[in-house]
Amino acid sequence: MAQAAGGLQLGRFRALAEAREGLAFLLGLPLDHPRKPLFFGRNGPKLEATPASAGGWMYDFALGEGRPDVVNDDRVIMDLQYSSQWDGFSHFGAAFDADDDGIAEHVFYNGYRSDRDFTQPVDGKNPYAHALGIENLARTCMQGRGVLIDISKVSQDNGGYVDHAALMAAADAQGASVAPGDILCLYTGYADLLLEQRENVDEAALAACAGLDGRDKALLEWIDGSGVAAICADNPMVEKLAGVTHCAGATMLPVHELCLVKLGIHLGELWWFGALAAWLAANKRAHFLLTAPPLNLPGAVGSPATPVGTV
Repeated sequence: MAQAAGGLQLGRFRALAEAREGLAFLLGLPLDHPRKPLFFGRNGPKLEATPASAGGWMYDFALGEGRPDVVNDDRVIMDLQYSSQWDGFSHFGAAFDADDDGIAEHVFYNGYRSDRDFTQPVDGKNPYAHALGIENLARTCMQGRGVLIDISKVSQDNGGYVDHAALMAAADAQGASVAPGDILCLYTGYADLLLEQRENVDEAALAACAGLDGRDKALLEWIDGSGVAAICADNPMVEKLAGVTHCAGATMLPVHELCLVKLGIHLGELWWFGALAAWLAANKRAHFLLTAPPLNLPGAVGSPATPVGTV
């Protein structure tokens, strides 16, 4: 069983106890942020009116002559992993010789494979993740105890790479304890820049923001032993991209490989923690109730998220 499914039950009672003030914080970016495409060719939402069956558009649409009823319907076309999002287990896999036949297969969490467990798209149409669709995360009723750790200032001398020692130092300084079933949330300030600078966002400043250092063996071992149900960050990959420092054949995203392929820990990306981080720091707290279901969209490999933190 994935840690996200089994571990959340462990943390849910602790999570409810953290909702003491009745204050709720939106932890998702507006769906149209970033205001310009920054990552992997993903595109933001295009909002359109819904076509009417008899022609025209269902916008300022009168239901019938002489009737008072006026209707607006709309639809959105977008990449599901453009803004605040969940990575499904079907989003990231690893290529290796899984059945000792001398050929590298594309393998995903729990041994599911591209050639058996996915419908491959034809001209980009009708892809489907049969075993590992994001609907499985929706069914867990994604809710648990969030643990927010501010890593925005702990790694400026190290290129923004946050290793195990730096993460533990930040957690200790903020009184943040991580228990099995918790959802680890990492505040780097990345999403703050997206909101503040919008179309004029400084990409160099974004690149300088912190992220986990997947090159650090101690960090990977800690994640493995922590029992966390998910890891969420306000940056686009949770970890810093370090592929250029790896040997050929090694993964560019060690945290993705560990969490999504080996352990069954979902990753949340491009969340926004600015307001919640400020409140927690002012009140000397680090824990909160986190509610963050994805879209219940069968067969999808990821989903937009509109997380809510309650204190």
